[in-house]
Parts: sequence; C-alpha cells; structure tokens
Amino acid sequence: MLDIEVWGEDNKKREELLGMCKVDITALPSKQTNVLELPVEKHLGSLLMLIAVTPCSGVSISDLCVCPLGDPSERKQISQRYCIKNSLRDIKDIGFLQVKVLKAVDLLAADFSGKSDPFCVLELGNDRLQTHTIYKNLNPEWNKVFTFPIKDIHDVLEVTVFDEDGDKPPDFLGKVAIPLLSIKNGQQCCYTLKNKDLELASKGVVCLELDVLFNPVKASIRTFKPREKRFIGANRKFSKKILSRNVDRVKKITMAIWNTIQFLKSCFLWESTLRSVVAFVVFVVTVWHIELYMVPLALLLLFVYNFSLITTGKVSSAQDTQETTYLDEDEDEDDKESEKKGLIERIHMVQDIVITVQNILEEIASFGERIKNTFNWTVPFLSVLACLVLTAATVILYFIPLRYIVLIWGINKFTKKLRNPYAIDNNELLDFLSRVPSDVQKVSNEWPPPTGASSSTKTCQHYAWGIQC
Repeated sequence: MLDIEVWGEDNKKREELLGMCKVDITALPSKQTNVLELPVEKHLGSLLMLIAVTPCSGVSISDLCVCPLGDPSERKQISQRYCIKNSLRDIKDIGFLQVKVLKAVDLLAADFSGKSDPFCVLELGNDRLQTHTIYKNLNPEWNKVFTFPIKDIHDVLEVTVFDEDGDKPPDFLGKVAIPLLSIKNGQQCCYTLKNKDLELASKGVVCLELDVLFNPVKASIRTFKPREKRFIGANRKFSKKILSRNVDRVKKITMAIWNTIQFLKSCFLWESTLRSVVAFVVFVVTVWHIELYMVPLALLLLFVYNFSLITTGKVSSAQDTQETTYLDEDEDEDDKESEKKGLIERIHMVQDIVITVQNILEEIASFGERIKNTFNWTVPFLSVLACLVLTAATVILYFIPLRYIVLIWGINKFTKKLRNPYAIDNNELLDFLSRVPSDVQKVSNEWPPPTGASSSTKTCQHYAWGIQC
C-alpha cells in the first residue's frame, strides 16, 4: 500500500497537513502508466497522479569480492548493453554506475569519547543507499560495492559521511559531490570532505573507486529533456553572504555586457581610427554576404577558437571560478552573530521577497555563467554535443528554406499536447543549459580542469566517456 500525504507551507514556513490518500500498488498493472484521480481523505479535493509500476534494476549492495564489474563476463554483458548499436533500445536506460566505498581517514570526532560511529550515504538523483555503521572509529573501512542505474549522465554523485547518534538525527561529518562525467573508471581516489554547502574543506577524506558505463547517444538525447527534480530538497534560506555573492556574479556579467556595448560605441565614434576602419569593413562585408546558416557556423567557430586557446594553455576556464565562490569562515561567523542579534526576526515581514530576489539573482548569474562555460569547454561532452548540433543546424539552414523549418517547429508545438496529453512542456535549449555547471558548481563539485589548464591539487582529475563497440 502506497500512503500519500499532501502538505502545505504558509508564509511563516509552518507546515500543515492538507490531506491523505492511499493506493494499492498490487492492484495496478505493471510496466504501464496508470492515470489515477484519488479523493483526499477528510478534506475537499482530489489528487491527479500518473503511477507506473516497473521492476527496479541496477540498484545493489554487495561486498568487494562479488562486485558486478569484477566478473569479466558480467562486465562484458553490461558494456554490450550500452554500446552504440543498442542506442535506440530502451532509451531511458542511460548507463550503469558502480561505486566502491573503501574507507575514510581522519574523520571528525563527534562523540565525547573522541571517536565517531560513521556510516556513508550515497545519493544519485533520487536514489539513495548507505553503508553499515562502524562504531568507535575515525578511520572506518566499509569495503562495500554499490550500483546505480544512470538516468541522466549529468547527475552528480553525492557521498555524505554521518555519525550515528542513537535515536537522535545523525551528525554531519563531511560531504563530497562527484559529477559522473568527471569519473575515470577503475581509479581509486581520495576526496577531501567538505561542509554541507560544499564550499569549505572539512576534516577527513573518503576513498572511493568509481566505474561508469553509459551510451553517449542516449545520454545526448536525455540532455535536451527536463531534469528530474529531487524529491527531497533543502529549503532555501536568506543569507547575506549568498545574496552578496549573487550580486557580485550578476555585476560581473553586467560589466562584461556593458564593456562590449562601449566597445561597439567606440567603433561608431572613431575613437581609434584603425579599429573603426576594420569594424566598418567587417560590417559591410558581413551584411553583404550574410546568410542564416552562417549564424550557427559563427558560434561553431567560437567553440573551435576557445578549444584552441585551452589546448594550447593560453587560457584556463578555471581562472574566473576561484574569486567569488568560496565563502570565508569569518563571514559564517558574522552570519551567526547576525542571527543571534535577531537579523532574521527583523526582516521576517519581507523574508519571502528577499529570498526571491536572492534566487532570481542566482538564476540570472547561473544562466550567464552556463553560456560562458559551454563555450569554454568546461564539460567537453556538452561542448562536443553543442558543436554537433550547430553543425547540423548549419547544414539544415543551408539546404532547407526557413519557412519549412518554422512550419515543422510550429506543427510539433501545436500537436504536442494532442499526441501526449501528459507531456511536460519544455525548452530544449534551457534543458541543455541546465546541465552545464555554473562557476559556483564548478568549485563545489569535483570538476577537473580542462585539457591544457593548470593542474589542481585534487587527488584525481579525469573525464568519463561512453562505451564504444
């Protein structure tokens, strides 16, 4: 029996139970989507749900001696499942992740005895598994193997170490976030644990060995579809340090746009004769010869130019991520002092507005940074995919008249709901950009530097690619 509760939250962040309903899972047919309209018990209204009962595959916990990819025949079978020739078979089965949780070293002592009772929680999207607890130990060795099905190759594996505290909620010891595309198969890595916000280093390291197998065609198709939302997410709270950081990020993007506009104005004002002459010639030649297919071609050339700069080491996309991302411990202490003085209480009446402004600034800054990081080859898989799409767009616009393209696009948009009434309305470009990390995410997650960039101090730096056959 599936129990469902509907909760609401008022302006004062108080939660209220709005209703309950139950679903008998055993009575539903499997492997198909069931449309259910459930009346809410003891309250008015109903809940419209789409429920699909499918067998769970790919999730497992085992010891090191029986890990799935340790058996050559089983590894070959899994690799064959994600090879190129099977790209159009079971399109939602993107890939397979194996995580060996080996040990942790020099953890924080959470108990009065100077020890901890650590256990490890692994989260990938909405999948969550955990190890057993090792009591009274600051250097635990779990030696467990976990496997996950990959639903989106742009997901981030979160490994969190907790201290078991009896009937009380566990104490946080440290956390690390590892993008799947940063994994190098079969290499043991020791990651430094960070705080809850993934901004500052915590005490201790966790040692993992990761293997990821995926189909690049399925992963590319999934990139242009909406991301799966997390079922359990932390409520965003007002923080003056985050608000200040978001203002700085937006200011940085605004200044870049402003400087570009001023540069264009200087060409019209003939502040530099050579610059204005060159700009005038380029303008006349471009306008005279411009065709629509040249727009994606120009963007494609920008990718090539940035790639050449990175591979030759002339520029590093990691340079602009270190300035504003880390939040000092002094600022944390200032925030705590502010809270003690009643800052939150003083702005309680406008707290929702302040949080909204903070989140809007973050969205604006992240949008601009994601566009920049796409062209900067921060995630090679996404940059290569963008190049392929731009190449296809160039060829299509060269051979097919624009009116036919617009006609096909309009027919698809108008008939989408008729073909699938429960289809989620999405924008493929925004879905693509949502997979590109912002500057803050580049530092928070374990992203390695691009090829040709200066080396970092992380233990492991690598990329993961799909399986070919």
